[in-house]
Amino acid sequence: MDNNQSWNFNPASQPGLAQKPIAKTFIASVFSWMGIALAISAVTAYVFGNDPSYMQYLMNAEGRGLSGLGYIVMFAPLGLVLLMSFGINKLSSTALTAVFLVYSVLMGMSLSFIFMAYTASSIYGIFISTAAMFGTMALVGYTTKTDLTKLGSLLFMALIGIIVAALINMFLRSSGLSYMISFITVIVFTGLTAYDVQKLKEIGAQTEGGTEATAKMSILGVLTLYLDFINLFLALLRLFGSRK
Repeated sequence: MDNNQSWNFNPASQPGLAQKPIAKTFIASVFSWMGIALAISAVTAYVFGNDPSYMQYLMNAEGRGLSGLGYIVMFAPLGLVLLMSFGINKLSSTALTAVFLVYSVLMGMSLSFIFMAYTASSIYGIFISTAAMFGTMALVGYTTKTDLTKLGSLLFMALIGIIVAALINMFLRSSGLSYMISFITVIVFTGLTAYDVQKLKEIGAQTEGGTEATAKMSILGVLTLYLDFINLFLALLRLFGSRK
């Protein structure tokens, strides 16, 4: 469970920026790339989750645990998130985009395991529900005149609590605690969606189109919203998904 909020790349420090506000164009670019990333992940998850010949690469010979590639698929996305977050000032926009596309594929492979635990109909239904919730909150974040900064701070604190609780529950294995974590996760990432879109709108208003800096900020914004969507989807799936 990760949500990249490391806006550590300052567009205002780059020459030529903050001259031509392009908030709408910037947001449109972010959502376009997010749609591409979700499509890549969804197709990859479907292919691996519904074809045993592909899934066998992620499972060991007995089919009861992960293979070497399976472990890479499960843990590599976190490493790529850290690489994109902390390497944004060193990586070119082209390299950053390439890393993000690889990340989208690996996330899709990782998500393929949900087809082993949940019925396909519930996965598709909850994906659509997630898209509707995400779209609604994104619209709220883009159109509201209320400053969501304080809300964002509270949600970040709640997110830290969720991570700590999830780590503890890895040992406790409490179904009640797991349900509570998933419920709070839905609330947190619903709110973060609005906050992040508002933040991206503000960033877009300070950027200049066609620059390397803007391209980098766009990819980092895509990553943030992508993580909001995926975490919201998985939390809803744990709450309402029909298990096999």
